Amino acid sequence: MEDAHPHAEKIKKKQYLSELRLLQIELLKLQTWVKANGERLVVLFEGRDAAGKGGSIRRFTENINPRGARTVALPKPNDTELGQWYFQRYVAHLPTAGEMVFFDRSWYNRAGVEIVMGFCTPQQYGEFFRQAPGFERSIVESGTHLFKLWFTVSHSNQLARFEARKD
Repeated sequence: MEDAHPHAEKIKKKQYLSELRLLQIELLKLQTWVKANGERLVVLFEGRDAAGKGGSIRRFTENINPRGARTVALPKPNDTELGQWYFQRYVAHLPTAGEMVFFDRSWYNRAGVEIVMGFCTPQQYGEFFRQAPGFERSIVESGTHLFKLWFTVSHSNQLARFEARKD
């Protein structure tokens, strides 16, 4: 059951491309609205490795104006960042008025990758869960539109995608 497609059936490529085009037009309209009204928009792309985050970000951004949008994919924290408040490195990348920002992974790394890989202590993990709701509330209350997307993939599909990346 793990490998079952989450929908009744997969859509055909022609239908997918048609729907993708229409959705990309809607993203252009959204970007126009964000720019015209001085809005700020953040989209977090989170999920399992090889679940399609990067490809989805490319599809989101391939037809929008790069002058009003950025993709942020932060490397592991440097020594300075390790000495700062955890969320500080993300604050610097939040959008200004009229801008859209797409995070390829985000502060939720602490809740997933970092604790599993031993990159943070149980205390830091607990602190993250206490502080994250307030951090996000501050972002939203400041007028930023925040969207969080989660991508998943079955274990067998994940393995197949990892194998394909080797080639």
